[in-house]
Amino acid sequence: MWTLIYDGDCRFCRGWVSVLARLDRRSRLRFVPFQSAAGLRQLPPIPAAALARAMHLVSPEGAILAGAAAAPTILRLLPGGRVPASLFAVPGVAILAGGIYRVVARNRHRLGCGSAACRRGG
Repeated sequence: MWTLIYDGDCRFCRGWVSVLARLDRRSRLRFVPFQSAAGLRQLPPIPAAALARAMHLVSPEGAILAGAAAAPTILRLLPGGRVPASLFAVPGVAILAGGIYRVVARNRHRLGCGSAACRRGG
């Protein structure tokens, strides 16, 4: 099963996880807040600072994708997501998505985050 690691203290992040969980009708994703030591124990080690900066998607084999790089795979795992995921193959889209992801992640405190990572500038 694929595992999405996110900031469980962040209201903004939890909201998106809730959307993904509703869309994941085939239960292909498992959601683990990075604050859950028990949930992380069975996954490859990822530095805490990296977890505070971006979501991480871990494949069943242990491969790790972070931030916007995880988006096409997440989309492909969801029903109807293959077409939107294919847009990431268009030249420049992945770079643009990465920039947008970084801006949103850095400013999630303005989007209702509430997390300690946001207050520290994580």
